[in-house]
Amino acid sequence: QVQLVESGGGLVQAGGSLRLSCAASKLTFTNYAMGWFRQAPGKEREFVAAIWSVGSTYYADSVKGRFTASRDNAKNTVYLQMNSLKPEDSGVYYCAIKGGVVLMTVITTAGHYDYWGQGTQVTVSS
Repeated sequence: QVQLVESGGGLVQAGGSLRLSCAASKLTFTNYAMGWFRQAPGKEREFVAAIWSVGSTYYADSVKGRFTASRDNAKNTVYLQMNSLKPEDSGVYYCAIKGGVVLMTVITTAGHYDYWGQGTQVTVSS
């Protein structure tokens, strides 16, 4: 089955930047979407960004203009560049993949994704 491994989390001051990576192995989907979600303590997992296999992207309003999703198909890796970080961006960041033709109506819903990574902690200090 597909395996996803996130990396790149850490501790950063407000206003700083981090780049998260999500490497996929045993990828069998031709068409897919990769989503980034985050979860803060005591809160539900929330959608952050998504990138389709064709390169289109979509962002939560809270990160639009600050975060950028990208991909390297040769490496089966997607990235989340996070700039101008705020303390409220802190949490465990997860990447997930949904195979097939993924519609906008489901891209933001965690329950629709097929596989998940283990998560990487991002902490933004004020």
